[in-house]
Amino acid sequence: MKQLSIVFFFLVTLANAQQNRVADLKIQGNKRLKSSFVKKMATVKPGVLLDSAIIEEDIKLLKRLPSIAHASYQVFAAEVSHTYNVFYNIEENFTIIPSANVYTTNDDEFAYRLGLYEFNLFGQNITFGGFYQKDIYNSYAINFRAPFLFSNKLGLAVNFQDLTTQEPVFFDNTTADYRYNNQSIEALGLYQINFTNRIEFGLNFFTEDYDYKSGATNPSVPQALVVDKMLYKLIYEYNSLNYDYQYVAGFRSIFNFQYVHSSDNRQLPDFLIGWNDFQYFKRFGKRGNWANRLRIGFATNDDTPFAPFAVDNNLNIRGVGNLIDRGTGAIVLNTEYRYTLYEKDWFSLQGNAFVDAGSWRNPGGDLGDFVESQNLRIYPGVGLRFIHKKIFNAIFRIDYGVGITPNATQGLVFGIGQYF
Repeated sequence: MKQLSIVFFFLVTLANAQQNRVADLKIQGNKRLKSSFVKKMATVKPGVLLDSAIIEEDIKLLKRLPSIAHASYQVFAAEVSHTYNVFYNIEENFTIIPSANVYTTNDDEFAYRLGLYEFNLFGQNITFGGFYQKDIYNSYAINFRAPFLFSNKLGLAVNFQDLTTQEPVFFDNTTADYRYNNQSIEALGLYQINFTNRIEFGLNFFTEDYDYKSGATNPSVPQALVVDKMLYKLIYEYNSLNYDYQYVAGFRSIFNFQYVHSSDNRQLPDFLIGWNDFQYFKRFGKRGNWANRLRIGFATNDDTPFAPFAVDNNLNIRGVGNLIDRGTGAIVLNTEYRYTLYEKDWFSLQGNAFVDAGSWRNPGGDLGDFVESQNLRIYPGVGLRFIHKKIFNAIFRIDYGVGITPNATQGLVFGIGQYF
């Protein structure tokens, strides 16, 4: 029996020795992107078993990175028997990108946001940049995000913003306009669990400043309010998306949960808020792409005019207007069919037809609010996308939405990047 065990062990060892292994991983085609970064991100390493499924996962992960327009691989036999050299071929994106969002509303308001971001700082896929916004008042922000700063799993994000807008506040079936300022500093830890799962966690310290400008008043609704707050944030993402230039296929889920602690619990009490974005993309033929986003969100159901979920054509319903309503719950579906009308080399022209639909729970209301006609908004529309295939997120979009529910509006929404 002992001799039989020795023979069996020898046969197993011999079989493993004959398995194909990776001699070396080589990166080619990259210029600004560091080869050392690609090797840090790759699961394939010298000496590991050669497995096409693992290589495919590496390629999918690389194509998600802002610095990479497209990636492929090749495998060649090495000098040593049963070993192979794996080549990752990189097509880089241009990553110093301006951003712009311009929008109009039913009352002819004009606002814009202009920014500049580098998405591949130091060749390490670090994002750094900021924006300036003019929405009646001036605002700005500075953002730093390094998902793989410490390892291929652990990173850091730091954000600062000073955002000032004119915000409508809704109470007693009336509306008042406030000058709203939010100044915040945020720090997040970023952790990539595996190929499809990641989490973010951290703190946000911010001050909210409400200053009454015009409209209805009520003794119970303050005309001036300054409150310091602390926000605890957790984000969990499942991502199985596969990119092929402007085309996307697969499923993605992003869960965002926050607990907000207020220094003034009488006017702006502590609250919980959470929402989940479900995204599904499917390819149709060579040029068609069906895209869907379903958002379901709920917050602590306080009867407050400062409810957290907004109805806004830059966020969820194209053409509806600039922050026209608020709620403590939201269900929003965005669905669109994208079709490539023209494509040559680096450029692509894409058309889309969409339907944006959503409903909100009134502050202090109940789940029945979601089916009330006055809370339901449906906006079909059409749009165009002008796409540069070798510049990250270089998609200039124009959408025109028209409401078909009661008291609806219509309007244009401009921006950089797909709407979702």
